[in-house]
Amino acid sequence: MVLGISSSLAHESPQEWAQKHKALGLQTVNFPVSSDDGAEAVMAYKQAADEAGLSIAEVGVWRNTLAADPDERQRSTDYAVRQLRMADAVGAACCVNVVGTPYGPRWDGGYRRNFSPELWDMAVAMIRQIIDTARPRHTKFCIESMPWMIPSSPDEYLRLTEAVDREEFGTHLDVVNMITTPRRYFFNDEFLLECFHKLHGTIVSCHLKDIRLKPEYTFQLEECACGQGALDIQRYVQLATAENPRMPMIIEHLTTDEAYAASVRYVQELTEQRM
Repeated sequence: MVLGISSSLAHESPQEWAQKHKALGLQTVNFPVSSDDGAEAVMAYKQAADEAGLSIAEVGVWRNTLAADPDERQRSTDYAVRQLRMADAVGAACCVNVVGTPYGPRWDGGYRRNFSPELWDMAVAMIRQIIDTARPRHTKFCIESMPWMIPSSPDEYLRLTEAVDREEFGTHLDVVNMITTPRRYFFNDEFLLECFHKLHGTIVSCHLKDIRLKPEYTFQLEECACGQGALDIQRYVQLATAENPRMPMIIEHLTTDEAYAASVRYVQELTEQRM
């Protein structure tokens, strides 16, 4: 695996951005500018990453391409197409979004109808539209696995991949997002094996974080920094590396640069000691 972080770190130039990531011992990055920032900015960050020997793991979309409002939906879909084209131009492993929802005030929120046949059909059509319009040659378009919208399990991800039926569609694996039951939590080593077995050959990028059980009733889980929860991170890294020795694994959802640096050190020490 190659390790990266979702933070772009505090920086004032593309060169400083790349060197700060390299100084942490990272080998891959999330691309910090969007297609709307213009070709000059895009290529400046691409060049800085290349010169520092950093691969580009992910380009994010993070817009509601299934928004209830038709104008918002069209704007978000157009942006996703531009992001995927940019991702392909800079050689990113994937361009990633969550599937989104038209069924509530939170665009990535949990609603019963997120699992309806209607949304399934909308999602398949949306993914195909983005891929078929952008026509990437190298980069995969991905939908991140999620707790309360599709795909919320490896089986659901397989069904989605088969339904989309595009070679340019890949798996973005966030195991923690799919740990939503006591069995998946307490036996997460087995769940990791299930994910990599069933999704073998499709995984192009992974998110890396931890998860812990809260003491309150009922069954409540919370995301946390690597090493502060119950996830078998060593197993996760080993399986990702077996899938692809250059698999991007991106640490995410921390609040400060210092917290990212501490989490990076934890994973580096863990893998150096036991792999």
